[in-house]
Amino acid sequence: MFTLAWILISTFLVSVISLIGILFLAVKENILKKFVLVLVSFASGSLLGGAFFHLIPESFSTLDESVFITVVFGIMLFFLLEKCLWRHCHERECPVHPFAYLNFLGDGIHNFIDGIVIAASFLSAESLGLITTVAVVMHEIPQELGDFGVLIYGGFTKAKALLFNFVSAILAMAGALFTYFFISYLPNTNYILGFAAGGFIYIATTDLIPELHKETNIKNSIVEIVFLLLGVILMKFLKV
Repeated sequence: MFTLAWILISTFLVSVISLIGILFLAVKENILKKFVLVLVSFASGSLLGGAFFHLIPESFSTLDESVFITVVFGIMLFFLLEKCLWRHCHERECPVHPFAYLNFLGDGIHNFIDGIVIAASFLSAESLGLITTVAVVMHEIPQELGDFGVLIYGGFTKAKALLFNFVSAILAMAGALFTYFFISYLPNTNYILGFAAGGFIYIATTDLIPELHKETNIKNSIVEIVFLLLGVILMKFLKV
């Protein structure tokens, strides 16, 4: 039970990071709009960096090239999901862009996996669990900041974006509890990691980056490029 307490405390702390968007609650809408595209740029880089520097290498560590099948499957499934959401939105007015819901789904899967990793680490050794928690926290801070910006850009209000981000993050606790009680039934998570990576790549390349192309001002475009690269570089740095 002592180990379970450590697991729950650690995953809860990781989940609370999703509320980082609370820093923007007091910011006026017109000012926030100036930052949103910067956050979307940062999120694009973070998603690509997370997929190529974290998820795919982790999934590839013990399996062969078949992992890439799950990456492609993730891309195709997210494409089909967005197709369904677009059709629904064309039949009725939708205030929220489909990519916001896709980002919520992809982040939820990612957080569930984080919970699995944290719980498995604590079940192995308490010290390893603490180190893993710190590592997850470090890469979650930029990830959640970018996710908040994506939800805002996609049409969510600030309060709703915070709520959805937290609901997505709390899935880390669900993943941790599942691992603690059913670790003997747990399938190989490498395929899940590959699937999540495919979702991240799809959202970044087909939804977010095309939105950045809508900016034609040279100064603003340079800022977007810088923050996109910053997201990629930061994820690489956190991997190291």
